[in-house]
Amino acid sequence: MSEFATIDLVPTEPVKAESPLAMCRVDVITEPKAQSAGVVVREHAFLGHLVLRGNAGDAGFVNGVEQALGVPLPLKMGPLSVDEARGVSLQWISPDEWLIIVPGGEAFAAEQRLRETLGGHFAVMNVSGGQTVLELSGPAVPEMLMKCTPYDVHPNHFPVGKGVSTTFAKTTAIIRRLDEDRWALVIRRSFADYLYRWLLDASEEFGVHVAR
Repeated sequence: MSEFATIDLVPTEPVKAESPLAMCRVDVITEPKAQSAGVVVREHAFLGHLVLRGNAGDAGFVNGVEQALGVPLPLKMGPLSVDEARGVSLQWISPDEWLIIVPGGEAFAAEQRLRETLGGHFAVMNVSGGQTVLELSGPAVPEMLMKCTPYDVHPNHFPVGKGVSTTFAKTTAIIRRLDEDRWALVIRRSFADYLYRWLLDASEEFGVHVAR
């Protein structure tokens, strides 16, 4: 392994962490209980996010990623590689770029495993502080998403286990379908407040509940 300057972004000293939505205040009418809502929104803050770049045509790179992360490397847009038990997912973003999400506090260890396992030309960057994940559940989520993106999110076209990066509410987001009733958005920190407010406004007509 070549020498790289790496740093664990999780501080050893007690520091107050704030999610990208820490300062956002809900200004729509919300449902008091999830059972009465058509859309339930829950933030999964402080997960580990890594961007991986490399050559998908290199068998050593493909096998090395699977060895380091324990999930296969997707080689095309759409299918997610997910290990639900470990909270690890791997998604194709472009022909030489992937997004890795791991549980909070594990990004540095995952980065180290990749650097120890991979050889040749590759890059891995910890972007955990720059993104967050919003989980969306409820019967009205597909209809609500249709108001937000030109991408076809009809369940017939967007099966469980699919993920895409696309235009969303005049910016971009990664849309994932986790199971029959749960979806997720991976959004950038710089647009988090805007997208969160957009989602709540788009969901209000269906009844929206914000899970804490």
